[in-house]
Amino acid sequence: MPNHAGKGFVDYVLYGLNGLPLAVIEAKHTMRDPKVGRQQAILYAELLFKAMGQMPNIFYNNGFETWMIEDNYPARKVAGFYTRDELQLIVDRRHLKFSLQTTAINDEITNRYYQKEAIISACEAFENNQRHALLVMATGSGKTRTAMSLVDVLTQANWVKNILFLADRTSLVKQAFRNFNKLMPNLTLCNLLENKYGKENNPQTSRMIFSTYPTMMNAIDSIKQEDKDRLFTIGHFDLIIIDESHRSIYQKYRAIFEYFDALLVGLTATPREEVDKNTYELFNLENSVPTYAYDLEDAVNDKYLVSYRTIETELKLPKEGIHYDDLSEEDKKLFDDTFEDEPTVKDIDGGAINQWLFNQQTIDLVLKELMKKGIRDSSGDEIGKTIIFAKNHRHAQAIKERFDKLFPEKGPKYAEVIDYSVNYYQSLIDAFSVKERQPQIAISVDMLDTGIDVPELVNLVFFKKIRSKIKFWQMIGRGTRLCEDLFGPGQDKTEFLIFDYGNNFEFFRAEEKIGETKSVMPLAQRLFNIKVDIIRELQDLQYQEEPFISYRQKLLDELLESIQTLNEEDFRVRMSLKYVTKYKQQKYWQSLSVVQTDEIKTYIAPLVLPEKDDELAKRFDLWMFAIELSMIANSDGTRFIRQVMVTAQELKKLGTVPQVLAQIEIIQKVQQPDFWQRPSVTELEEIRLALRELIRFIPKNDQKIYYTNFEDEIISTTEHNAPLLKVNDLRSYKEKVEFYIKNHLGHTAVYKLNHNLPLTKQDVVTLETVLWEKLGSKEQYESDYGDKPVTHLVREIAGLDRETANTAFSTFLSDTQLNTNQLQFVKLIVEYVVKNGYLEKQQLMQDPFKTVGSVVSLFGQDRHRMMSLIKTIDEINSNADFSEEHMEGIS
Repeated sequence: MPNHAGKGFVDYVLYGLNGLPLAVIEAKHTMRDPKVGRQQAILYAELLFKAMGQMPNIFYNNGFETWMIEDNYPARKVAGFYTRDELQLIVDRRHLKFSLQTTAINDEITNRYYQKEAIISACEAFENNQRHALLVMATGSGKTRTAMSLVDVLTQANWVKNILFLADRTSLVKQAFRNFNKLMPNLTLCNLLENKYGKENNPQTSRMIFSTYPTMMNAIDSIKQEDKDRLFTIGHFDLIIIDESHRSIYQKYRAIFEYFDALLVGLTATPREEVDKNTYELFNLENSVPTYAYDLEDAVNDKYLVSYRTIETELKLPKEGIHYDDLSEEDKKLFDDTFEDEPTVKDIDGGAINQWLFNQQTIDLVLKELMKKGIRDSSGDEIGKTIIFAKNHRHAQAIKERFDKLFPEKGPKYAEVIDYSVNYYQSLIDAFSVKERQPQIAISVDMLDTGIDVPELVNLVFFKKIRSKIKFWQMIGRGTRLCEDLFGPGQDKTEFLIFDYGNNFEFFRAEEKIGETKSVMPLAQRLFNIKVDIIRELQDLQYQEEPFISYRQKLLDELLESIQTLNEEDFRVRMSLKYVTKYKQQKYWQSLSVVQTDEIKTYIAPLVLPEKDDELAKRFDLWMFAIELSMIANSDGTRFIRQVMVTAQELKKLGTVPQVLAQIEIIQKVQQPDFWQRPSVTELEEIRLALRELIRFIPKNDQKIYYTNFEDEIISTTEHNAPLLKVNDLRSYKEKVEFYIKNHLGHTAVYKLNHNLPLTKQDVVTLETVLWEKLGSKEQYESDYGDKPVTHLVREIAGLDRETANTAFSTFLSDTQLNTNQLQFVKLIVEYVVKNGYLEKQQLMQDPFKTVGSVVSLFGQDRHRMMSLIKTIDEINSNADFSEEHMEGIS
């Protein structure tokens, strides 16, 4: 800092081409926390601003860890330093950026109110210095379009220049690329999945990059600029969009998000309550409170998507399995003939059905139910477009073969297998996507559950168990698209049907939250970690003698070598360089603490490259190391001992293999239970080294495939479709009235009230006749409803048509000048009048409105908007205010 003479020295200043400071860097010793230099760096920056008129960006660093302060954002940890051009762009944006509130949303990209709400919510989060936004939007509601429009707004306002779009499937990346290319032709795009880069697909000149996660992981280090420097620097992207963001993606590819310093937008179709808590934490959000949510229920209510019915069926064999003693005499004979090579087999678990045992009658039951109960096309003769989700490729083929035998009149192309095992599968998808072309039924394995839009789809068959809620909602989303005139002129698609044979809906209806499947740790990482555990356990005083000392040193040498061979130019290694540098040195391994062990497993183990060795041998190593650890730490290693004993039994059958014969003594020894009472570490290492190379000789125990025709039956079927009540079944007058109105929305007067249309005197007379004569008496009406006008009552029961309500308030819902609270207030009004049909203005001061704010506090600064909103409410109310005085004034 400046001394009394007014002179001082900054550690580093990065200057722009114009000679003005772009950044100051306060450098601390590697042993010190870089954050101790934060205030010092701020003071340097303020003095430079005072002297030169330009506030530089602020970095403080200790050689391993770098923190950055950019304008009004809170300090954040970054993976390194920005380039000169990137720093200049940050400075220039101070003058070039526009307010996102004043930037128009392009109706040609997004013209639905909720899409605009999502964009406004994300923009508001960014303007409030938040760097992450999570948008929860139902499949089919236009997530990609919303992302496009957000990109359009942010680029218009000069908030972002370069964008990265990431998805976990090639098909999703290609689909997004096509959509952006079509609707944003002025934005230069590059798909990294294309084999060749050229003028039209150049990552160096493109503003927006599309990629899968693994491709981007490789591209960070491999794609270079003309000067051979890395193209994708930490500040290269201003915005990253993640399609279907969830915890498992972050766990596996978190290095991408830790490396790039960019605004982050996550998109997901998983309902907000089902999104994993960890995902909200990634986006710095409260659990179940995304930046914006528009769930399937909202979209169905708004008539932008259609809902579904389910037929949930339990079949006997998939549920209970096949048990010899329970079979008929005929099926026992069939069982004996089928499993004659496996005479000990008498019971087959239900999980084997459709996995390796494909039973004709089971498949036939499903296909017959589909063809009998499925929604048909406009002709009524053919089943509508259908996807059957099969368990595996053999299952799909078996379904196809049984369909062709059961329904030969439909022809060979009516039902087709569409999965990655089929050559030219894209041509089948293209044909399935056309209403007039076959196939009518697509039998899919992990292909059509996402990334395909076929509005004509009306039947989904879940012929397998689904235990991922993300995949579950993606699969449901295949059927939600609207389709006009699907069944003839004016006869639109109103629903789709789901046949569930995997107990999936019951599974996801369970009260307990179902977590996503944990990502599997790579074998190399597991081996590294277990060696770390052994090294730590061997620190104990009881092991400070031979052979334990030598064995610990041997393991330590192996780990040190694997750390020392790490490439420090690799971006992932550089981000953990502090720990790589530290644990390259043997002194830090002398006495490992719990904290140090955690550091090694967290920052070093994921970087270790797998050895070029047989995977089966490495898996055997893992078992043996686990046994060694259990012996040293006095823990239970029974499971791993059993695996080794079974392996030895298999090796015993291979006596004709010379290498196996040479180890006969060890093979025999490990099969004896007494040996495992207390073997020494030396003995265990001898077994590991002797047998690991022999594992490759054991024949793969491929499960034999069986095709059977045992009798199967339907145990239960539940159709989840609200049953219609009959008027005669209703007991009270009030129930009759409510039932009549809800089931006669097409009645002229009821329709007018439901759609906010003016009434005539005759309309009111007709309503009174129905309520006071057909359904009961005027005395009964007054007993239940007092002096409430019949028009008010009908409006309350029928509510207001949602589309009508959205139209009435469309001026506000599409107003880009409104902030999130104002939009939420208007949306609450819409929800209220849709449900209640009428809104007394004093209600605006009560719940649910007061939780957002009063109309005066929210709109008081803009009296014109406030009065316009009140006028809209009055107009809706007035069409239900048909009093006797009003009637007398009508001729």
